[in-house]
Amino acid sequence: TNWRRSWLSAWGTMSDAAKACTIRTKKFITNPLLGRRQFVVEVLHPGAAGVSKAEMREKLAKLYKVQDATTIVLFGFKLAFGGGRSTGFGMIYDSTTVQKKFEPRHRLIKVNLAKAKVGARKQRKELKNRLKKLRGLKKAKAKAGSGN
Repeated sequence: TNWRRSWLSAWGTMSDAAKACTIRTKKFITNPLLGRRQFVVEVLHPGAAGVSKAEMREKLAKLYKVQDATTIVLFGFKLAFGGGRSTGFGMIYDSTTVQKKFEPRHRLIKVNLAKAKVGARKQRKELKNRLKKLRGLKKAKAKAGSGN
């Protein structure tokens, strides 16, 4: 158990250079029908809890020479037991127009390519039902006054 204690103490005092993450891609596929390249991303980050997707996006953009980092989509990351390694899925779209066509809306909202709905769900439903009872100018005024 002595070697284990010494190993743990060394682990706790790692420098910033040792905490740098390493990104590897596996199962790389070019998908021309969907206008993207898709792959499994493996991130090694010893001594760090996790790596931000923005940081990974920048590193992948540099690695694959992508001009617009918003065309890189990363999701589904799971931390390996014991830490130090995360695995997820990544896609690099050919352009933002192709990305808007094929990506789910919730992921487009995350990278500011689509707008999130305004207001709470219940308020939107109440407004919709109120508008059903109105016609013409009154309906237009009620809709404009709501902010939708």
